This record gives sequence, structure tokens and C-alpha cells, in this order.
Amino acid sequence: MKAAAFRRFGGPEVLEYVDLPTPEPRPGNVVIRVRASGVNRLEHYLREGSVLRNIPLPHILGSDAAGEIAEVGPGVKTFRAGDRVVPLAGYPLDPNDDEHAPLSAAPSYAIGGIVNWGTYAEYVEVPARWVLPDDTGLEPEKLATLPMVLVTGVRAVKTVGGVKAGDQVLVHAGASGTGSMNIQIARALGARVAATVQGAAQAQVAAALGAEVVVDTQSRDFVKEVLDWTAGRGADVVIDNLGGDVLQKSLDATRTSGTVVAMGFVAGVEVRLHIRNFFFTHKRLLGTLMGDLEDFRWGLQQVKAGRIRPLLDRTLPLSEAAEAHRLIASNAVKGNLVLKP
Repeated sequence: MKAAAFRRFGGPEVLEYVDLPTPEPRPGNVVIRVRASGVNRLEHYLREGSVLRNIPLPHILGSDAAGEIAEVGPGVKTFRAGDRVVPLAGYPLDPNDDEHAPLSAAPSYAIGGIVNWGTYAEYVEVPARWVLPDDTGLEPEKLATLPMVLVTGVRAVKTVGGVKAGDQVLVHAGASGTGSMNIQIARALGARVAATVQGAAQAQVAAALGAEVVVDTQSRDFVKEVLDWTAGRGADVVIDNLGGDVLQKSLDATRTSGTVVAMGFVAGVEVRLHIRNFFFTHKRLLGTLMGDLEDFRWGLQQVKAGRIRPLLDRTLPLSEAAEAHRLIASNAVKGNLVLKP
């Protein structure tokens, strides 16, 4: 099969368009013919070698895909060749961890394309348990933008954040892949949303997705804006995918007994908190990573209902994976980028 793989760590140029063995389904697994593969920023860091280096090379990246069943392994009764499917972006590699809750805290949990071969290829092997039928009606290119951001967002906003109808929710980086998805999930749950962005172009994206208050942090204080929006009360839930120095401000923008969900560290991995103000106001700080199959299933239902839509910036041939990584690294993508085998 054709694949975009790398034989050494480094810049985008290490991604090569090569021939590699087509996987054969082991018992309980299926082989998916990849019709489109989403590209995530995480894969840029993996290719650089800044996340993990003890993986066999050559290696195929990619966690997000849309496609169809090419072959089923022994014991698989739920799918047959030709079925349209979409795999979960991460799952336990050890079947003994399959019932672990939350799933992403399982000892053997891994995002696709980190340890095992991923979706930057014509075919990918996945345990059938972690594959869902695709009845969304979306083109593969659009569906492939969703798995990681969708399951992560549903987990953060709905399952961990507990957002419900009528809540006032602050979402950071509202024009990013994660932030734009978080806005849509909160709106699908019936919440009112404020979003932070940087610049007028990003503000337009967040507003178009349903954020009623959009704060350009280049010129405005989001804490003040959120307090004004909530009549001085503070947001019920803040979804913080930034971390760093932003996290304390997220707590400042949260109401008494409100919740901040930490799900990223774009602004830095080290955080300082005013601990007295934190516990005096009974606020909650919760962490989350990825999501479970039920989170993914709920998200796809919202997609099918039209409440959540993909944001596809552009599609490139699989042979141009290196260019895709250059675009991701230079922040030249608005929404999501997809590779087509």
C-alpha cells in the first residue's frame, strides 16, 4: 500500500510517500480502506520527535480517518466489506483495558498513529470494537476532520464539564480546531457561549459558530468581558485548552462553585494559581483527555442532526503530507486539513 511515513525524526521533509506492507486483520480486528485522513498538530510534534522517540521506524502517523471496511478478521460479526465506518481516534492497545473508565486513563491507552501505524495510508488496521458505522451522510474529507476534536470536545464540554441548557460557557481559542468544536458542542447542548480569539478573522469564525460574545484578547480583557456578560457572576463552565498563565484568568472568569475544564497547554505547561481564592470560592478544576466510545457516538449523532459541522480548510493528496505538515506548523490552516490517498 501507499503511505506517508518517516524513517527518521525531523522537519516536514522527513515524510516520504512510500510503499509499505498492507495490514492483514488479526482476530477481532478490521482493515479499513482509508478514503480521507485528518491531520492534527499533535502529529507535527510526533514527527519532530519531541513527544516520543522509542517507536519502530518507518512509522505512519495519523489518528483520524473516514473510510470503508476492506477486510474483517476472525471473530468479527459487526461489520462486512464495504461498510462505511469511522474509527475512534484513541483506544487501549491491551484488550484487558477495554472496560477501563475513563478510557483514556487506561494503562495501555494510545492515540492512533503514536505507537501503532496510523491513518496516513491507503489502509489501517483497527480493533472492530473501536469502530463505528458512518451514517452521517458526510463526504469522507469532511468526516475525517472530526474524530479527535469531536471525541475530545464532547468529553470536555458534556461529560466532564457537565454543560447543560442555559449555562453560560467560556470557550478559549474559539477559531482553533479544538475551540471551534467546543463552541459547537456547547451550543448543541443549549448553552450560551462566549469565546476568546486573536484577531478579526478569528472573531468572525467564532461568531459564525454561535458565540454571542467574542473577545479579541489582543486588545481586550476576557475576564472583564465575561463578568460583564454574566452580570458580574462569572461563567458556569470555562473550557481551557490553553493552560499557562491563562488558567488563573479562567478561574477568575468562573462563578462561585463553577467549573474550569483543563484540556490543553498551548500557552504553557506550568501554571500558577491563587490557591486561597480558588478554594474560598468552591471552584472546581478538572482535567480531561480524549474521550470514550459513547462520547464519540453522541458527537456523531449531533453531526448527523446538523448541530455540529466540520470545518475543512483544504484537502491535499497523501503524497503531499510534508506540505500538510508545513502548513500546520506555520498556522496557515483555518479549520482542518485532510489528506486523500
